[in-house]
Parts: sequence; C-alpha cells; structure tokens
Amino acid sequence: MVTPRRGMSGGAPPQLPARHSHRPATSAPQKHGGPVARRDWALVPPLDRWRPLLAEAGVTSGDGRGAVPEGSMPSFRLLRAGLWLSRAMSRCVLEPRPPGKRWLVAGLGNPGLPGTRHSVGMAVLGHLARRLGVAESWARDRRCAADLALASLGDAQLVLLRPRRLMNANGRSVARAAVTRATISLCQAELFGLTAEEVYLVHDELDKPLGKLTLKLGGSARGHNGVRSCITCLNSNAMPRLRVGIGRPTHPDAVNAHVLGCFSSAEQELLPPLLERASDLLLEHIRERSQGPLLGT
Repeated sequence: MVTPRRGMSGGAPPQLPARHSHRPATSAPQKHGGPVARRDWALVPPLDRWRPLLAEAGVTSGDGRGAVPEGSMPSFRLLRAGLWLSRAMSRCVLEPRPPGKRWLVAGLGNPGLPGTRHSVGMAVLGHLARRLGVAESWARDRRCAADLALASLGDAQLVLLRPRRLMNANGRSVARAAVTRATISLCQAELFGLTAEEVYLVHDELDKPLGKLTLKLGGSARGHNGVRSCITCLNSNAMPRLRVGIGRPTHPDAVNAHVLGCFSSAEQELLPPLLERASDLLLEHIRERSQGPLLGT
C-alpha cells in the first residue's frame, strides 16, 4: 500500500499561501482579443490625442469616444489599430519636399568637443552654415538626436546635421534623419526621406596632412568609426565623403591623443582657409549634382 506523503490527502491539494508582491497585477496574454500585461500596455503611447484617427480606423469604446477608457487593457484590435496609426504618422512627419533636390550634409564628430581634430567635420558644417546664412538657425531635433539647420542652394535644399551622439554612434542620428524605409514606431520615423547617395559625410582623415581635402564617392570606412557607424545604420556605403586631413603622428601610441586633442596654435592659423575651401568643394559638388542625375542612376 502506498502511504500518502506528509501534507497530502485524497482530497484537493493544499492551497499555498499567497505571496506578497509589489508588482502591479497583470493578466496573462491571450491569443485572440484577450487582455495584455500592463507592462506591455505601458509601451503604447497616450491615445487621447489620436482618438479621431482611431475612430477612423474603426476602434471605439463603449462610451463612443473613439478609444478605450483610461486604465483599461488594449485588445488585439486596438493594438492592430495602433500599428496602423504609427505607420500613418510616419508618413505624416515627413518634411515636405521642395520642388528641387534635397541633400543632407552631416558633420561627424563628438558633441561637446568642437575644437578637437576628430570633430573637424562639425567645424566645416559650422562654417558652411555661416556661408549659407543659417548660422543662427540651428535647432535641436530629439527625433534624430542632432542639431539641424535648413538652407537653400539655388533650387536645392540642404539639411545640415550635427549629431548629438558620440562619434561611434553618429550613424544612428544620420540614418534616423535620412532613411526612407518603412517604420513601425513613431520614435523611429524618418524625417527627410533621403537615400544614401543623397547624404554627404564630412569627417577627419588621419592619413592626409592638415590642409588636404579629398571628396570620395562611397567606399569603405577606412578605419573611421563614425563612417563605419553611418555605413552600418544606413546599410550602404554609397555616401559621398569629404575627408579633411588632420595628419598622423609619427608614434603609433600617440594617435588617440592626437585625434582627440585640440589643434595647436600653428594649426589653428590654417583652419579658416581650410574651412573655406572645404565649403567651396562641398557646394560646388552639390550644385553639379543638383543640375544632373543622381549618382548610380
């Protein structure tokens, strides 16, 4: 005969005492139309201001207000409508395209370190903004974590961009502002709808002496972390790049200090004509492309 273990009987199993928890009560997710855990619902943006659009999508509540009452759990139908809404808003937030062509010019660098050799791309963009009369028009855009300024160049429009992320993550700001792929989340909506060929990168170049400028059409990152980030985030290496020489130190161990250091007094005297020539080269190239077909077409 099998002897029941201690605490067991032939009846219903004993009830364990409920454990206290500070977590908010949640409901188990269900496959069709069931409740969803509140922690998932917290990821859905506030819907009060989207009620008219939700009503257009056919989502209504019992009170007829066009959305679920506050505090209730979203249904599968509501989540599906939220997906529809986010896609619609992604189309709405695109900036209106002017009649002419549009180009994005990104100055790569580290925010907060404008005087360093590694951020010379941002210095070029600052000089370019002054040339175009938009030096006072910089505005922070949290959607792409960058400072933006819009300028006209004949019939074309220039979008000047200075990332607010570190050099190794500059590509995230550039891609967020430029890419044209469809997005799901409102916080990932693209701003200007550009292809990689319409994005210019301005960055420092160790392997060229100070004062040397080269305009390169696509290619590899050549060891530059900011360019590598842009290639990864844009999923393309077709971006034209203006490479600004900063010179390489003779000792390999001094490279990091050289790149992250400020220009010397003698070098600073060379900067104004260098920035002027860099702006001339960029504007001339953009003018030529604005009058003809895009590269690769």
